[in-house]
Amino acid sequence: MRFQGKIINWNDDKGFGFVEPNGGGTRSFVHIKSFNKLSRRPLDGDLIIYEQIKEKNGKHKAVNIGLVSDRQIQKTSLKKSSTLGKSILLTFCVFISVAFFLDLIPIKILYAYIALSILTFVIYAFDKSAAKNGRWRTSESQLHLLSLIGGWPGAFFAQSKLRHKSSKKEFQQVYWTTVMINICAFGWLISEKGQPFLAAIGG
Repeated sequence: MRFQGKIINWNDDKGFGFVEPNGGGTRSFVHIKSFNKLSRRPLDGDLIIYEQIKEKNGKHKAVNIGLVSDRQIQKTSLKKSSTLGKSILLTFCVFISVAFFLDLIPIKILYAYIALSILTFVIYAFDKSAAKNGRWRTSESQLHLLSLIGGWPGAFFAQSKLRHKSSKKEFQQVYWTTVMINICAFGWLISEKGQPFLAAIGG
């Protein structure tokens, strides 16, 4: 269970203090090592979100701690990224649809993007379920490969709807790199140099 509370009696030299939960409840010990990624050092009066455990000595300790201010910054960043992602996806969908209707690509390409996107979404869903239940996980390299070969629209929907891999900065950097590579490859396909290859696929 997650709680929200305010840090009190924080000793920055020693890296510990206590947290009083909002609305009343049991005070818990807070240690700097129990924080997740921090944008700065905690301060007295900071609001935090945390989980509470009871130690063998009967005292309560806060774990898996995050600053509320960091979560707000993260949410704003994710919202901006999602808006940009939707714009890129919408533009690509319009572009590939126009290319098909102008007979620049065979219908097989369109079907491939749809099939790969559905497959990628399903694999993301299974991976999130596996993460929650401690089962075998799909490697990040496999997820990126699916995006690279055309499943990136499905990956985007999975990240948005399932909230899976959407907040991991390193993963997102590689993901958007695969998106750009795939879009560039698609652009090459409909160019004069890519037409012989498309003709072979269509034929």
